[in-house]
Amino acid sequence: MKHPVIITSLALALCLACGAKTADTEAAAPAAVAAPPAPPEPSPEEKKKAEEAKKLEADRAKMKTDHEADVARWTPELRAEAKAVSDKSYPTARAAIKAALGAKYREPGHAERDAYRHPQQTLEFIGFKPTMTVLEYGPGEGWYTELLAPMLAKKGKLIITSSDPNGPPDERSTLGGERTKLFLEQAPELYGKVETAVIDQKAPALKLDGQLDMVILFRGLHGMVNGGSLDAWLAEFHKALKPKGLLGIEQHRAKASAKAEESAKQGYLPEAWVIQKIEAAGFKLAGKSEINANPKDTKDHPNGVWTLPPTFALGDTDREKYAAIGESDRMTLKFVRK
Repeated sequence: MKHPVIITSLALALCLACGAKTADTEAAAPAAVAAPPAPPEPSPEEKKKAEEAKKLEADRAKMKTDHEADVARWTPELRAEAKAVSDKSYPTARAAIKAALGAKYREPGHAERDAYRHPQQTLEFIGFKPTMTVLEYGPGEGWYTELLAPMLAKKGKLIITSSDPNGPPDERSTLGGERTKLFLEQAPELYGKVETAVIDQKAPALKLDGQLDMVILFRGLHGMVNGGSLDAWLAEFHKALKPKGLLGIEQHRAKASAKAEESAKQGYLPEAWVIQKIEAAGFKLAGKSEINANPKDTKDHPNGVWTLPPTFALGDTDREKYAAIGESDRMTLKFVRK
């Protein structure tokens, strides 16, 4: 039988040893690492910038997809027709416009808008001739460019404005320049002779002093007002036009009592105000027409002029209602450079 004192001593030694080991282990254990602080919540401005970047990326992807579809529709037959229309000399503006309007190569859906845009009457009214050097400011997706390019290819010249396609990729203006470049490249038979004037909307400059017979500015004045650049652009047009050169204006028309700075945000401008501003820039009103008037347009839509076709900013909401109204009520004006 073991002696009680010996057992007690052994037990005590084991406990001390365990305690020492535990203490050594605790001493050797690394200190707990504090969790990194959570990143700060993005500011409203940062959230908006991220959303815009995401939207820009989606729009660029859609642009490329649409371009591939556009190129695919250009059959050898359509290219041959485009070349034939562009190579022909036209005795009158009406003959040229008729050929361009009747071409089968026009973008799907473009011909259906002739009823709202009255291109033949509009171009004839502002004095268009197929022998002119013409600047089309703000061609958008090319509805009028498609008509002007072949008419001017033989004896005239078409210049269109564009933002820089090689600008910063995170700026929406660069996307616009990329779209214009792809648009012109899809059909060299039609657009091969079109020249591009790269512009900065915030710093108006054309570098075309005295070279133009006509400037066409359709549905773009409100953008200049919103950007605070209207006077500067009118001065550029005046400088670029030859003496007696023509400025053709088509613009969404606001109610006569509207304040231009406010109605411009909705895409509309009052006619008398437009005439006063342009005449103050060194032009003389040579005529005005109701070719593109639309009395159905009440000019008080939720998303401004973009509520109406062809944009339909509300999507399917009340689409039939706005389709029945049609495109906007528009003034059509002709000015001569003094």
